[in-house]
Amino acid sequence: MSNIKEINKENTQAQMRRGILEFCILLVISRGKVYVAEILKELKRADLIVVEGTIYPLLTRFKNSGILEYSWEESKQGPPRKYYSLTKSGEAFLKDIMISWNSLDRSINSLIKKFK
Repeated sequence: MSNIKEINKENTQAQMRRGILEFCILLVISRGKVYVAEILKELKRADLIVVEGTIYPLLTRFKNSGILEYSWEESKQGPPRKYYSLTKSGEAFLKDIMISWNSLDRSINSLIKKFK
């Protein structure tokens, strides 16, 4: 029985992380042009464990929806790198998501306070 509880806890934690991953990726990109390795490093610093294969489909979806754009730039340390940045639409989208996040954060924190 305890294994089932542990699996459910881990699944819930994974779902929570996945739910905010898009938002976190956009926050990292909003700071300026970045390539995937930099995005991964920043997410890792924030204790959001993400594998490279998870990010590429999200970046492609964001690009196809007009939220992101990319450019290829030469690298001093190897092949050219694809740098991502937000479009004007992406900046507006992120602002809307930040408003939603702040509202959700207040709601959840009010419930947590009642839990204690």
